[in-house]
Parts: sequence; C-alpha cells; structure tokens
Amino acid sequence: MGRLARAGAMMGALVLTASLALAGCGDDQKKSAFRPGGQQADRAATAPATTPGSTPGSTPGSTSGTTGEPAQPDVPPLDVRPADGSAGQPVSSEISAKLPGGGTVSKVALATANGRTVQGRMRRDGSSWVPSAPLKYATRYTATVTGTGPDGQTYQGTSTFTTMAKPKSMIGSGLYLFSGKTYGVAMPVVAEFSPGIPKKDRAAVQKRMFVQTDPPQPGAWHWIGNGTQAYYRAPEYWKPGTTISVRLALAGIPLSNGRYGNVDRSATAKIGRSFEMKVDNATKKMSVYENGRLVRTLPVSLGKKSTPSSSGTMVVMEKKESTVFDTRDEPDPRNQYVTEIDYAQRITWGGEYIHAAPWSEGVQGRQNVSHGCVNVSMANGRWLFAQTLVGDPITVKGTERKLVPGNGWTAWSMSWSQFVAGSALPVPDSGAGPAL
Repeated sequence: MGRLARAGAMMGALVLTASLALAGCGDDQKKSAFRPGGQQADRAATAPATTPGSTPGSTPGSTSGTTGEPAQPDVPPLDVRPADGSAGQPVSSEISAKLPGGGTVSKVALATANGRTVQGRMRRDGSSWVPSAPLKYATRYTATVTGTGPDGQTYQGTSTFTTMAKPKSMIGSGLYLFSGKTYGVAMPVVAEFSPGIPKKDRAAVQKRMFVQTDPPQPGAWHWIGNGTQAYYRAPEYWKPGTTISVRLALAGIPLSNGRYGNVDRSATAKIGRSFEMKVDNATKKMSVYENGRLVRTLPVSLGKKSTPSSSGTMVVMEKKESTVFDTRDEPDPRNQYVTEIDYAQRITWGGEYIHAAPWSEGVQGRQNVSHGCVNVSMANGRWLFAQTLVGDPITVKGTERKLVPGNGWTAWSMSWSQFVAGSALPVPDSGAGPAL
C-alpha cells in the first residue's frame, strides 16, 4: 500500500487543472486536490454563421439579417426570450421564441450594439438557439428571430437585452480530457464540479453539457451521489477510431446556491484501438485482449484478504513510469512504508494500481499478497505499460470487495439501466443523441 504526494496532471487547454493523487494500493478514498483553472471558450466570432440555425450579421429589425431592409409591418410579431428591455441576463442565455400553433424557428440573428454578430446553433429539438461561446458580461445584445407557422405564415420578433455584470460567487468546474489526445475505448467524458451541483440544479447544468461523436453513438450522463462529478458514456465501449467533441457550456449558469458557472470548457479527442484487461481472482491471471483477440496472459497477485482489490470495471486514469508510494500517514503501522514503484497505472482514487512488483514475482499467479493493487512482474509491467492508454478498461472479478461508485472513473462498473438512472434528464432506452 502506498501513496505518492498528489502529482499534478495538467489537463491541457480548456480542460481541468487538477492533480491525481498517487495513493498506492490502499483504502484511502481521498480524491485529487481540485484547483479551478482553464480558459474561456472561443470568443464571439466576427464572421457570419454558416451552420444550420445560424445567421449572418444583421441590423436590428431587418427581415433577413443581410439586406438591412426594415421589417414589413404585416409580419406578425414574435415574443422573443430573453424579453425585450430585460437586464441582468446570464451570459449562458439562449434565444427562443414560441410560435403560434407549434411552428418552427427558421432563423436567429444575435448581435452586439456595435453590430458584431454572434454565432450559434439551434438545438435539435428546436427549443432554443445556443450561442457558440458565452455572451460577454454587462453587454447589450439584440436578437432577431424569424419563424414559420404551420399555415406557412412568417413571424418575426426582436428583443434587446443586457447581460449581468460578472458575478463574484462562482462554482469551479473541470473536464478530464485533452484536446488532440488518444484514449482507450472506456474513456468516459468526466465533468467535475467544486463544490458539487445540488440535485435541483443538475438538469439545468446537464442541459448545457454537449457531447458529439463521430461516428454517431448514443450516450447519457450519470451524476455521482454528491454531484461533484458527472460521467458521459455510450451503452457499450466507444467504437475504435471515434472522435469525441465535448463542450461544457457552463459559463454564467445560475445555480440555486447563488453561484454561477465559471467558464466554458471544450475538448476534441480520439479513441484508439480496443484494449481490455480482465483479471480473475480464481485463477490469479490477467487476460489481455487487443481488438477482441487474446494477446497475452499474465500471472498476477491481488490484494490479500485484509486489503482486498476491488471487483468491478475500472479505467486507467493515470500512468507513471516511476514513482514512490508513501503510506506513512496510514493509521495501521503494518501498512506504513515508502516504496519505489515502476510502471504504475492508477485505476481508483483510493490507491489501487496496476504496477510492477518484483518482490511478489514468486507468488504471482498463486497467492494474493498486495495491499489492493494488481501486481505483475517487472517484465510484464514494462510490456503492459507500453501497450496501454489512459481510458483502457480493466475488469477484476471474484475479490472480497466491490468497487465503490465514484472511486475512480466508475462509469462502466454498472449496467446501462443503472447508469441512465443517474441522469438528471430523461434518456431514451437506447441512449440520447447530440443536443446540438
């Protein structure tokens, strides 16, 4: 059992700045120290929008957003939200309008007082238009919305509103994903919040967390009990080669505790080949599969009965070629030591790792002697370390302890029905598609 003083794992531009505590082979459930960081998402663009639901720049009151001609008086007005003349609006505001008889919005133009166009996209359900970046604080905007009624009648409405000043009380957030990186097939999208999001606010926050995959795969969010993390995954592991694009559009979201979301965060990452590790306590063997084919079987030593390994599906969260496990703060003197460790791969917050353990090579495959870690030989540890990616799954079965939800990225250690039960919004049985 060991723990290295928490090592920083910078999550890159637009992602969480946090450290993953190296607590080795133990029951210590302490998570990483959370340090809010990151950058604001893309600023409002100056070029005209070209995506569906976006509109080029326009002057307030124009019909098309491009001609500058005044609206015709016979066009029935629309009631646009935020309301005309309103002030103190969140920078997370979306533009919406309700058409008579259930019509659809066909065009939205949003611009600042100096005429700068704001890009955005309609939600797929047509409920609102979402700016592609947070609005600016204490800024005046004009929204022009055009729609078509079920009878073909054109409607138009305009609203000028002002956003609120930057709030003093904000909630920290993070995204465990590096843009441009490649992850294993079990890599969940992990959003983190400090302090946790209250249950009554989770639906509003979740509605602003956007995930798109290419090729398209349905998915869902799941909140852990205290609201400090939310995971996004598909019903099955991601398809190899998938591109995942994430935007946590949280800047300015008002919460019931008087706090507001701090920043928008985004990342685009790739999923690599399929690589799975399966450990059976009965045989004390690890079976390693690449793209569905068994490539190697490794003898292991798991946690002894007093410090058992967790059974469940875990994910490689961090890799350290060389580190030190330091457990001198453990209350039980028998579990206090300082040990140099090679080829360490973290799989729980509580201190379980896959790592090389030359001292237990004589019993690997026959006896459990570790403090909860998955011990392999030095040669096998070196080989395995060279093969794995952060996000690769490891499933352990047959031990005396079940994996505790939230002790690591535990998104895959539950059935799909259990997973979607943790969503703050309704989820179809097959999973939800992208919101934008």
